Amino acid sequence: MIILGDELIPYEDVYNINSIEDIKSTKANSLVAFDYDEKILKYCFENSVRCLVKVENIKEAIYCNSLNATYTASEFQISALIQKLADNYMFDTKNLCIIETNDSFVDVANSEIDGAIYSFLLDNK
Repeated sequence: MIILGDELIPYEDVYNINSIEDIKSTKANSLVAFDYDEKILKYCFENSVRCLVKVENIKEAIYCNSLNATYTASEFQISALIQKLADNYMFDTKNLCIIETNDSFVDVANSEIDGAIYSFLLDNK
């Protein structure tokens, strides 16, 4: 299980962005995070930028997988639905459930979702 944002487990830096221009000011090989945006997603695909995309539905998750997003992140109910498709179609994109505290680990694990990400990492700063 992937866990991003827990104080006990080392994790890579996540850089929240709002535009393609923002990507240019991040370190090379960074993990950029953004709300689903087709233009940014396509730019990341074309330029091999590692990205984490916050999605709101299955359609967005399918596009993210097709365009090689590293991760998708969504609320629990959507993550559970995405995971069923991800397992069936063998998505390369890892599916993360957005959590507030480590009290949610058990629910995420029992639902066999790829992993969890703490919501504070997705706050646009």
